[in-house]
Amino acid sequence: MVAERVHPHFARNLAALNGGEGRRVAFLPEIEDIEAIIDVAFWASLRREESFTPRISLAFVSPEQLEAPLVFERAVPFASTPLTRIGPAVERPGIHLCVWRQNPADLCVWGATRGLPESCFVLEVVSPGLLLIKRSRGEDSTKFVNIAVLQGDEIKIIDRTVTAAPDRPELLSSLLGFQPEADSSGSIDVLIQLSVSMREHGRGGSLLVVPSRAGGLWKESILQPITYALSPSFRGLMELMEEDPGERLRPRWQDRLRRVIGGVAGLTAVDGATIITDRYELLAFGAKIVRRAGCAQVGALLVSEPIEGITALVAEPGELGGTRHLSAAQFAHDQRDAIALVASQDGRFTVFGWSSCDEMVYANRIEALLF
Repeated sequence: MVAERVHPHFARNLAALNGGEGRRVAFLPEIEDIEAIIDVAFWASLRREESFTPRISLAFVSPEQLEAPLVFERAVPFASTPLTRIGPAVERPGIHLCVWRQNPADLCVWGATRGLPESCFVLEVVSPGLLLIKRSRGEDSTKFVNIAVLQGDEIKIIDRTVTAAPDRPELLSSLLGFQPEADSSGSIDVLIQLSVSMREHGRGGSLLVVPSRAGGLWKESILQPITYALSPSFRGLMELMEEDPGERLRPRWQDRLRRVIGGVAGLTAVDGATIITDRYELLAFGAKIVRRAGCAQVGALLVSEPIEGITALVAEPGELGGTRHLSAAQFAHDQRDAIALVASQDGRFTVFGWSSCDEMVYANRIEALLF
C-alpha cells in the first residue's frame, strides 16, 4: 500500500529534475524495491542489539552515483538481523547505509555514505515500528523532504497542497519542500530548527514569534510584569543570522547556531511562553498569555494537518489540547501579525496564526514534518 502511494512522488520529482544541467540525481526505485526496504526496515526496528533499538537510515543508491563512499569488501545481506547488527555504526546523523540491487532479484547493503544525489529515496528507522520515508534535496545539503510517516499500521502521506492558502506562514512551505533556498541557513530554516529542538526536549513548550516593527503591541497580550523578561534582549541568534552568507557554510558557524538554538528551545520548557521577534531577538521566556483588552475570546479554529485524506475542520480550541494550546490560539487571535508554535509533551506540534482569508485562527498540526 505504501510503496504504490509514494512511488509516484519520486517519479514526478525525478522527471522534473532530468531537465537540469549539472545535477547529480538519483535513480528511481521500483515499487518492489520500496516494498522490500519498508518490510525489512520495519522488522529491524522491532529488534534489539545489546538492549538498544536500532536507528538506521537506508538510502537506495548505487556505488556509481557517489563520490568516495565507504564500500564493504563483501556486501551485507539485506535482512533485519544484519541491519540490526550494523546499526550502531551508522547511528550518527547524516550517515546512510547504501542499498542497491546485488542482482535483479535481491537487494544488499554495499556500504555507507554521507552525501546523496538529489531526490534519493531514503527510509529512516526512527524508533520501534516508526519509519520515515523522505528524499534528499541535493548532494551538498543535509536537508530532506519528508514524504510519509509509517507508525505501526498508521500511514501518513504528506500532502504538499496544504500551503495553497496565501496567508499560511512560510514555515510550512519550507517544511514541505517548496522553498529550496531554505537549504542555506535562511530565516525560515531557523524556525524549523527551533521547532525540532522544542519537540525533542519532550517537556512541551510555547514559542511566540512577534514582529519587531510593531512597537511592542504584543505586550498587550502578555501579563505584566514578565517574570523572565530580558533587558537588553538577547541578540546571539540574530547576530549569527546577520553574518556573511559565506560564513554560514562553515562547520564552526553551524555548531554555534545549533548551540544557540538548543539554548533558546530549552527556555520553552519553562512554564509560560518564550518570545522572539521575527529578527530572532530573544525578548522573554516564562511569559503568561492573557486576552488582549477589547478582544473577544477565541471561539473556533480551523484545524488542518498536511496529510493526504485529512481535510480542514472547524473545532473548538479545547479540542486541541490544554492551557498551552488555548493561550496560543488566543494570542494568534489577538495579535494577528504574529504566530505561535506549541510543542506538546506527547510529541504533537501545532502552528497557530490568523487567516485573513477565513477570518479565523488556523491551527496547523505539523509533527509529521519534524522527524
